[in-house]
Amino acid sequence: MIKSYKGLNKDMTCRGKKYEEGKDYEEPKAKARNWGMHACEYPLDIFTYYPPSESVYHEVTQDGELSHNAGDTNVASTRMHIGARLSIRDLAEAAVEYIRARTTTEHTDPKMATVGEHGAAITGQDGAAAAGNYGSAAAGDKGSATAGYMGAATVGGSGSATAGDKGVALAGDYGAATAGDHGAAIVSNYGAATVGDCGAAAAGAFGAATAGVSGSAAAGDKGSANAGNYGSATAGDFGAATAGYSGSAAVGDKGAATAGERGTAAAGDNGVAAAGNYGSAEAGYYGIAAAGNYGSATAGNFGAATAGLNGAAAAGDMGSATAGDHGTATAGCNGNATAGDYGTATAGENGAATSRGRSETGRNGLSVARGVGCRVKGGMGAILVIGEEAGYDLAAWKAAVVDGETIKPDTWYELKDGEFAECEDDSVDEKAKSHR
Repeated sequence: MIKSYKGLNKDMTCRGKKYEEGKDYEEPKAKARNWGMHACEYPLDIFTYYPPSESVYHEVTQDGELSHNAGDTNVASTRMHIGARLSIRDLAEAAVEYIRARTTTEHTDPKMATVGEHGAAITGQDGAAAAGNYGSAAAGDKGSATAGYMGAATVGGSGSATAGDKGVALAGDYGAATAGDHGAAIVSNYGAATVGDCGAAAAGAFGAATAGVSGSAAAGDKGSANAGNYGSATAGDFGAATAGYSGSAAVGDKGAATAGERGTAAAGDNGVAAAGNYGSAEAGYYGIAAAGNYGSATAGNFGAATAGLNGAAAAGDMGSATAGDHGTATAGCNGNATAGDYGTATAGENGAATSRGRSETGRNGLSVARGVGCRVKGGMGAILVIGEEAGYDLAAWKAAVVDGETIKPDTWYELKDGEFAECEDDSVDEKAKSHR
């Protein structure tokens, strides 16, 4: 029986199999990277298979038939018990213990290893390691590792790792990891991770992750994640995530998410999400973006964008855009746009626009507005509908088709005495506000 570390998708699946914490599983045969249930003896090896941006990690025990992978510590087994879920810091500490249990000082050059009382420093050829009191530092060939009081720093060949008091920093070959007091930083080969006090950052190969005080940042291979103080940022392969103070940003592969102060932004593969302060934006594949009050959300073709009070939402062709009161919603051809009280909704050809303020569409569109002093406009062949309210009760309504004669294209109309009347292209009539 061996203790290992397993990565899983966030829905607790691996290779199509569903797992649950605390349960035992069995399969008929095992061959590394082919059959059986897989886990890694060295905690950081699991980042190769399951990057931090899209995974969860558990401690496991493996038994029965065991098959070891030749390239790393990946092991396939016929029996497995799923133990407790582990954080990035848990994995960092487990990795330090794994290395510490398998190293000796037999070939360490005293001139290149410096330790305080009860500390331990181990280096390879031309490496340098320094550890404070009770600290632990280990560096591979030409590597550099520095750990503060009770800190731990471990690096591969030519890597660099620095950990503050009680911090943990781990870097692969040519990687760079820096952690403040109580912080944890983990990077794969060629990666870079920097965290402030009490923060946590993990980066895959060629990835970059930066977290402020008490922040958390994780980036996949060639990804980039930046989190401010108390913020959280996660990026998949080639993704970019940036979160401000207390903000949260998460993106899939090749996605981009940016969140302001206390904002939340999430984007799927190829998606883009941007949220202002206190806003929330989420973009899935091909873009779905939602922003809170005063926020701005933009989604591409086939996307959906939603913004709250005083927000702005824009979606491309065949997209859907929704904005709250006083907001602006814009959608391209075949799209749908909806705005709340005093808002403006605009959709392109064959689109539909609905608002309690102003609604506008292109050729063969549908423009619907209901409220007080609301207005509609459409291209040739568009259907215009106005519902005039007294308070919130319907007082009169009218529908018409833009035919180029009775109803002109690209012209604003309002309802007067129950009939369509041309009006100026300005903001919704101020009399509306006096009725609320």
